[in-house]
Amino acid sequence: MADRLAGIEAFVRAIRLGGISAAAREMRISPAMATKHLDALEARLGVTLVHRTTRRLSLTEAGRSYLEAAERILMDLGEADAEASSRTLAIEGLLRVSAPSAFGVMHLPNLISEFHELHPAVTVELGLNDRYVDLLEERWDAAIRIGKLADSSLIARKLADARLNVCASPLYLAAHGLPQSVEDLGDHDCLGYTLSSLTGHSQWGFGTDGSIKISVRGSLRTDNGAALVQAAVAGQGIVYGPRFLSNWAVASGALIEIDLDVPLLDMGAIYSVTHAMRRPAAKTRAWIDFLAARMPGLAANW
Repeated sequence: MADRLAGIEAFVRAIRLGGISAAAREMRISPAMATKHLDALEARLGVTLVHRTTRRLSLTEAGRSYLEAAERILMDLGEADAEASSRTLAIEGLLRVSAPSAFGVMHLPNLISEFHELHPAVTVELGLNDRYVDLLEERWDAAIRIGKLADSSLIARKLADARLNVCASPLYLAAHGLPQSVEDLGDHDCLGYTLSSLTGHSQWGFGTDGSIKISVRGSLRTDNGAALVQAAVAGQGIVYGPRFLSNWAVASGALIEIDLDVPLLDMGAIYSVTHAMRRPAAKTRAWIDFLAARMPGLAANW
């Protein structure tokens, strides 16, 4: 049974990581041994799962069918192991967490401080980056992802809904008027988020699926949503972004939410994710459980 599971693991890792050598490194075995496990799996099944060349691997039809089942097996086994280990292992060590920059700066330091009070033997390394990070390759224990998840290889836990709003300062609206419809936005200074095509510097998307496209222009564009909120507070223009970045300004009256004539884009949710092929340690499970308990209350006004 152990050899059989090793074959399944070698197969899944080789496909997801792009090669047998990469799979072997993650499994801490030699490439020759990883190849042996994969060969034994194919021999046991009586089919070829992977076409192998010196440069790349490609799935056969049988391999594509088997991959989903194989990943599910490893995921179920990982969750069972994690459940057992979380009950028996000490919650300690270095916890590496990746998160989007603006969200991380605004909301994670206080949460990390609370988490440290509960688990003082854990040291948190927080990486703030708006690019897509590869948890396995870059050795992150967990990550915060915001939006609609596309990577089915991750184990995800929903923490809270993520909603957008359109807002501007009282000063700006007094000077330029209140837009009533999305078409009115063409006459306003619309601050653009350069990492999104649907809330960017030249086009904003409306309707829950973003199918209503409105051309916009603005005097500021940036890759940081918190900077856009600050610019809007200063009266520079209208911002279209996550409520978790602007809720403080709306609550204080520094920004006013604008109701338009169509629904806003459905942003998705805030998730904590871990990799299905890495068994979460007790520290990681404790962090995710902590976020799941604290985030809904924190996000009640988002």
